[in-house]
Amino acid sequence: MKKFGSMVLSAVLAASLAGCGASGTASASASAAGTSSGKVYKVAVVKQLQHASLDEIANAITAELDAIAEKEGVTIEYGDVYDGQNDQSQLTTIGSQVVNDHVDCIIPIATLAAQTMAAAAQDSGTPVVFAAISDPESADLTGFDNVTGTSDALDTERILDMMLAQNPDVKTVGLLYSTSETNSQKPIAEAKAYLDKKGISYVEATGNTTDEIQTAVSNLVSQKVDAVFTPTDNVVASAELSIADTLAEAKIPHYAGADSFVRNGAFATCGVNYTELGKKTADLAYQVMSQGFDSLGDDTIDGAQKTDNYYVIKGTVVTVNSETAEKGGFNDSSFSQFGDVTEVSTTEE
Repeated sequence: MKKFGSMVLSAVLAASLAGCGASGTASASASAAGTSSGKVYKVAVVKQLQHASLDEIANAITAELDAIAEKEGVTIEYGDVYDGQNDQSQLTTIGSQVVNDHVDCIIPIATLAAQTMAAAAQDSGTPVVFAAISDPESADLTGFDNVTGTSDALDTERILDMMLAQNPDVKTVGLLYSTSETNSQKPIAEAKAYLDKKGISYVEATGNTTDEIQTAVSNLVSQKVDAVFTPTDNVVASAELSIADTLAEAKIPHYAGADSFVRNGAFATCGVNYTELGKKTADLAYQVMSQGFDSLGDDTIDGAQKTDNYYVIKGTVVTVNSETAEKGGFNDSSFSQFGDVTEVSTTEE
């Protein structure tokens, strides 16, 4: 089995020795069963933090676990979804607790949650089935005997192609992201390479809090960038509602890595349907619990490509915020060539 990073593992062990509880943890069991076979599975669903994308995934996971329990005649207990509040020590405490509770599977959502749960489960061998990790290799989540999951790896070039189709005269692109997000590293590097190849300049704007992201956006507006690109960055996602109007009023379209950004005011994306990703993650978790890791094959999940020990969910859904398009005067008529187009309005999720 692969050995995990010493910093994360040490934190997990320290929390285990301290025996602390975690806020927002599973205090009540929820189960669904048809004709019960008597088989009971205990699952811990752990979000890195609360925001629209991760909430959508968690809701899809628990709904699918209910559906599986009814279909298979088993009981699946998952309790309340744990919220790590984007805090390493909080996640470490949660990891220690769920391993000590002898759950049959941990389903962490987003990178830091997945890294921490993998470290927590290293000695016990508890199955970990992660959800929505954009770059599992960079996150050091490959090579484990007890870890698999789903990836929402971003098709960066496709989104930037959309950007240029909408405005072929783009000269400068703002790259808005958080330096603390592992998810952002690879797509930002891909975006730079793409823009260099096209002879388009770019300006990097970063921040690790909502206030810092707001300041970064103000700087991009003052530099009069033609468009902004953000990958599946959890920090920016949490700040989207606070920056969307600023960019739209400045007539700067914001292209992002997930539909949750668009539902909170970004202009457009072409990405993964997170409800489907959540369902596929739950299906994978049940297969691991009921049949073991040896049952996993290249075609375990329909529509997902097996890579190393995880499955890449393809993103072909174009989502456009019609309110933002109207406010910014953005024409989205060219987007149908990139996938099925869904129009949404801004919702405060």
